[in-house]
Amino acid sequence: MAEQPFSPQSFPYAVEVEAGKRYWWCACGQSEKQPFCDGSHAGSCFSPVEYVADKSGLVYFCGCKLSEGQPLCDGSHSQLS
Repeated sequence: MAEQPFSPQSFPYAVEVEAGKRYWWCACGQSEKQPFCDGSHAGSCFSPVEYVADKSGLVYFCGCKLSEGQPLCDGSHSQLS
């Protein structure tokens, strides 16, 4: 059975991004710098997910770590109990 990520919160992280900038979203849920990776995944089956902003503005990074549209929120958190 595959490892399951830790869900640090049950709602998305609203983040102002800059066009052309690269962001590394935490997929394991253990990072102290949510929603971004700090290397806490080391030794696990998880790897950070790269996001390159196509324009500047507000985006919503997944906080529950269950989004099918990683790294962005797709509303999967609404299925959590």
